[in-house]
Amino acid sequence: MKKHHQVVERSRVQLAPLGKIESRTQFGGYALAVEQVVFALVNEEGLYLRACEALREYVAERPLETLVFRKRGIPVSLNYFKVDEALWRNPEHLLTLSAASLQAAQVELKARHNALRLKDLPNLSLRIEMMLREAGICTVKHLCEIGAKKSWLKLKAINQHVGFKTLLALQGAISGHHQAALPHAVKAELSDWYNATVKQAFQREGSGR
Repeated sequence: MKKHHQVVERSRVQLAPLGKIESRTQFGGYALAVEQVVFALVNEEGLYLRACEALREYVAERPLETLVFRKRGIPVSLNYFKVDEALWRNPEHLLTLSAASLQAAQVELKARHNALRLKDLPNLSLRIEMMLREAGICTVKHLCEIGAKKSWLKLKAINQHVGFKTLLALQGAISGHHQAALPHAVKAELSDWYNATVKQAFQREGSGR
């Protein structure tokens, strides 16, 4: 097992009280998230927590390395700080700082969602935004609350030409993915739901004739 995999697993164990920690590839390493909110990054060298007020106070007393990655050969510094051995040996303090990083990320994400229009989300065009508004879905928050499936059903009720690609687009918009980059398991589950829903609609139409 590679070293960076070990760091991901070690982080999951020690930060488990934060919730179910998911990982996905990012910046040549991994992003750690709770309920799709990224609060830490992992590379081959270690765990980096997202900057927050509590972490800045810690760094003021004990300097930590910032995360640097190369973009087209140019070093770029991210606002993430490396967990040192002193923090690893103090799991309670590590958990406290990680919780603060997660909370800061949640607050920022909420503010960004409140400022976003639907068309600003991945996969969503002005046309889809107008359709969503016509269906009574006018904000990013509302879209996220009711989910892709219910949103798709509302769109289908006003436009019979809405298909599976729109369902994927809605799911990607909610999770922050391009629809082509959605996890295979998510696509498969949505495909099963879509096929079952279309089949039921066809059967209802047939019985009503």
